[in-house]
Amino acid sequence: MAAAAGGHAGAAAEARFISSAKGKGLFATKNIRKGETVFVERPVVSSQFLWNALYNYRACDHCLRALETAEENAQRLLGKSSLVLPHPEQCSTRKDLHQQCPRCQVTYCSAECRQAALEQYHQVLCLGPSRDDPTHPLNKLQEAWRNMHYPPETSSIMLMARMVATIKQAKDKEWWIKAFSQFCSKTANEEEEIVHKLLGDKFKGQLELLRLLFTEALYDEYLSRWFTPEGFRSLFALVGTNGQGIGTR
Repeated sequence: MAAAAGGHAGAAAEARFISSAKGKGLFATKNIRKGETVFVERPVVSSQFLWNALYNYRACDHCLRALETAEENAQRLLGKSSLVLPHPEQCSTRKDLHQQCPRCQVTYCSAECRQAALEQYHQVLCLGPSRDDPTHPLNKLQEAWRNMHYPPETSSIMLMARMVATIKQAKDKEWWIKAFSQFCSKTANEEEEIVHKLLGDKFKGQLELLRLLFTEALYDEYLSRWFTPEGFRSLFALVGTNGQGIGTR
């Protein structure tokens, strides 16, 4: 589910439901010129890959916009502070606009992103002074995920955490539950296949461990069905395919 800029009048394309087997598709609404933007959408929740974050790839904690230039990224990854890339004007950042959460110090690309995160989910997920505490339930959950899902990553357990936190903070909780639940429509066999691909041969035991840690960190009576083995597997399968309008980077 996404807030799509392509959905307004005069847009070049729109998303339409095709069938239960195929899901949604993107359809042109007019002739599209070369170089024209076809479709833009904003994920309802997004999260950085946990290994990327561990290795200090600097991205906005809300929208995932890069907080470092390509040159800075290459310098950090190669350990060469003298490295110079051509055409720096093609990759710039507005560091004067960057802001941090005053409690946990996660960084955002702008005041707008910091406020949007705070209003949607960050009040629930903010670790405050426990950000580096390995015994905090959220940190235990993230560490377990990294130990089960090595690079190259395809998703992040924190997508599910942000979904739950979004509903916890929402005034209209039922609206958000329906919005997220529309993506959890795969059969049990399809879900099991997705989970198996993500976690490998030991997926059943690993999935149960993740469920227990997820419950410890985020359980909410209103969302109790999401914390059952079946409900958790459905959410996990959704995360495994990154959902539509749900993203990682």
